[in-house]
Amino acid sequence: MIPMIPTPDAIPTSWGYFQFFLLLTFPLHLFFMNSLLGSTGVALYAHFKGDDESKSLAYELAKVIPLLVALTVNFGVAPLLFVQVIYGHLFYASSILMGVFWILIIPILLIAYYATYWYDFKFAALGRTGILVLGCGYLLFLLVGFFLSNNLTLMQHPESWSVYLDNASGTLLNSGDVTLWPRYLHFMVGGSAIGGLFVALYGRFLTRSKPEIGALATRVGLKLFLVLTLVEVAVGFWFLLALPRELMLLFMGRSGLATASFMASLLLTLVALFAAWKQRVYLATAAGALLVVAMVFMRDILRGGYLKEVFSMEMLQVVPEYSPLLFFLVTLVIGLILVAWMIRAALTRCED
Repeated sequence: MIPMIPTPDAIPTSWGYFQFFLLLTFPLHLFFMNSLLGSTGVALYAHFKGDDESKSLAYELAKVIPLLVALTVNFGVAPLLFVQVIYGHLFYASSILMGVFWILIIPILLIAYYATYWYDFKFAALGRTGILVLGCGYLLFLLVGFFLSNNLTLMQHPESWSVYLDNASGTLLNSGDVTLWPRYLHFMVGGSAIGGLFVALYGRFLTRSKPEIGALATRVGLKLFLVLTLVEVAVGFWFLLALPRELMLLFMGRSGLATASFMASLLLTLVALFAAWKQRVYLATAAGALLVVAMVFMRDILRGGYLKEVFSMEMLQVVPEYSPLLFFLVTLVIGLILVAWMIRAALTRCED
C-alpha cells in the first residue's frame, strides 16, 4: 500500500449500485458531448465554406449547440458524482495536484457557453466573425476535455503523486503518462466522429421542413463520421499499444470480459462504417451508440487494471443509509422527464 493514498470514505449502500449508475449515466454524458463536438465542428466547416446553403446549415446547428452544451454539462454531473463516491479518495487527491487547472474548468466552460449563445443569437450580425466566436468556444471545450483526461488518468497513477512534495502549487498535469495524448485524442476524435452521426440524424429531422439543408446535414455528418472513424481506428491502436503490457493483454485474451468488449467494439465499428457508407443513418447511429457503451465498459475495465494493486471495490466500507439513493432515483426520473420536454421544445423551435 502506498502511504500517500487516503483511506476510502464509507458509502451508504453496496458499491454495486454506484457502479451500475456510473456505467448507466456516463454513456448518456458521452452521447451529448459527442453531439456537441460534431455539431460545432460541422458548423465551423459550413460557416467557413460560406455558400448560402452551408451558411443555412451552420445557422440550423447554431440553434442546437447551446442546448447540447447544457445537456453535456448536466449529464456529466451524475457520472462525476459516482466517480467521487467510488474513487473519491483517489479523485480528490489528483484534483488537488492539478487544482489550478481543475478550478479553471468552471470559468472556461462559462466563456465557451457564452460563445455558443453569442454565435446563435447574433449569427447574422457576426458574419464571418462568427467563425472566430464559435472557434474560440470549440477550442475551450477541447481544453476542458484535456483537463478532465489529465485528472482521470492522474487518479490512476498514485505512484506519481510524490511530486507534490516538490511542487505544491496545484499546477501538476499527468504529462509523464505516455497514454495521456492517445487517450485524449481517442475521446476527442472518436467523440467528433459519433457527433457526425448526430448531425446526420439531425439532418433527417430537418428534411421534414427544410429538405435541402437536411440533406446537406446528413451528407456532411456521414462523411465526417467515415473520415474520423478511420482516424480513430489508428488512434485507438496507438492508445492500446501505449498501455503497459499487462493491461494491453487484458484485451488480447487474458480477461474474457475485456476481450469480449474489445471484439464487440471492433465489430460495431465495422457495422457503423458500412451503414454510414450505405447512407443508412439509423443503423449507423444505433451501432455508434452501442460502440460508445462498449468503450465505456473497456474504460472501466482498464481503470480497474491500473488500480488493482492499490484499490478494489471490496475495500469500501458500507454504512447503511438508503435515503440519498432513493432521493437520487426520484430526482433522476423527474430530471429525465424535464430533459425530454426541453429537447422537444428545442426541436419545435428548430422547425420554426
